Amino acid sequence: MEITRVGVVGCGLMGSGIAEVCARASYQVVVREVNDDLLARGLARIDASLGRAVSRGKVSEPDAKAARARIRGTVDLAPFAEADLVVEAIIERMDDKKRLFAELDGLCPPHALLASNTSSLSITEMASATGRPAQVLGLHFFNPPPVMPLVEMVRGLLTGEAALEAGRKFAASCGKTVVVCKDRPGFVVNLLLVPFLLDAVRALEVGVASKEEIDTAVQLGLNHPMGPLTLLDFVGLDTTYYIAEAMYQEFKDPRYAAPPLLKQMVLAGLHGRKTGRGFYDYTEGKPR
Repeated sequence: MEITRVGVVGCGLMGSGIAEVCARASYQVVVREVNDDLLARGLARIDASLGRAVSRGKVSEPDAKAARARIRGTVDLAPFAEADLVVEAIIERMDDKKRLFAELDGLCPPHALLASNTSSLSITEMASATGRPAQVLGLHFFNPPPVMPLVEMVRGLLTGEAALEAGRKFAASCGKTVVVCKDRPGFVVNLLLVPFLLDAVRALEVGVASKEEIDTAVQLGLNHPMGPLTLLDFVGLDTTYYIAEAMYQEFKDPRYAAPPLLKQMVLAGLHGRKTGRGFYDYTEGKPR
């Protein structure tokens, strides 16, 4: 099948980035948020991202304007009736995702693929809410989608070969490298990353070192571009907590059990960069 029209559900950090990636790859894109305020914020995020890409010489100004013209915002699912592919990028809660997939299944054309950007939840379970499980797959982009080159393509138990091939071609056309994963919590990256991040929080909890020293040790000792606590702030403490909880419920492995400090910070609203405070304070710009 040929994909020309892409729908993105969710215009937050991930959804807005995925919409931008698709538009820059010449797809017609409709992106949906639940209300006008969140939609305006998401579209403004796309404008700012395209502006940065122009200033850094990653894309020409005419190409950026053309990409932005391909993006249409909506607070309604009705425009998805014309989509060839829909990528879901809403909150990491299975009940919400299954309700959405059931709605999309009744609305989208019979040939359309339904994909999730989930970083940990079961594609097979989402597909069970539809009448087209062979056309449901995972397309897990990484944050920020316009910059990060990887997409984890996840095969549910009933995902068909045609859907996988179409998904691979689509991701490649967006300039991404694809790795194919089984439908297991965390897929490849988070299966390995989440225990590492949780161990960094545990190290801070028990006083192995300060947060700055933990981050510096990992940056210089392991040659990582940022330390684990800085990375947690960037990804979102709430996002990591939800991923860890889902993986712990599946595996019952204590490596995936969220440390008390992480849970407390999430409950306190200290989610990292997006809320202004996490392990570091971002309210004055540079982290303190």
